[in-house]
Amino acid sequence: MPIQQISPIQLAHYPRAETLNPIIEATFERLDDDDFHRRTHFVGGRFENLYPVPGRLTGIDALLAFVEVQSRAVLGLEAPPLRLGYWLNAMASGQRTSEHSHDENDELLSGVYFVATPPSSGDLLFYDDPFEIRVQPEPGMLLLFPPQLPHAVEENRSDRLRLSIAFNIGPADEAASRR
Repeated sequence: MPIQQISPIQLAHYPRAETLNPIIEATFERLDDDDFHRRTHFVGGRFENLYPVPGRLTGIDALLAFVEVQSRAVLGLEAPPLRLGYWLNAMASGQRTSEHSHDENDELLSGVYFVATPPSSGDLLFYDDPFEIRVQPEPGMLLLFPPQLPHAVEENRSDRLRLSIAFNIGPADEAASRR
């Protein structure tokens, strides 16, 4: 009997993370309320999803290009033109991200890229019944996974900000190829 794949999660590392991540983190720290066009999922006293105004997050274009290449590899050579939606998840000490999935629309993949992950800032938990898959994030790590896969982030027990960028990848429509 052949061995079966258990985890539906794909892993890649951004090759220039040590250069890109400090730029993204420094840019994020300078953003103010006017630099976000939308905030969603108000849970535990914070908005879990922060959507920056296009052009306000330095370094995002290079990261989006990497995510698109990795997404095409996961989806196969016949992947249609893709739309990449993204948002930031900034967790201060004592905060967590509630269990959720990303299967609201026509997504083909979802993903997360880790910018800043201090020690004890929370593992990413995936719930793939009957398994719980625990991922200890590290800066530069990109995870791609099915949008319907439930996941959550444990409490940030560090005294520093944990910063990640989440993605939904779906077929491009005529209105926009990137959101």
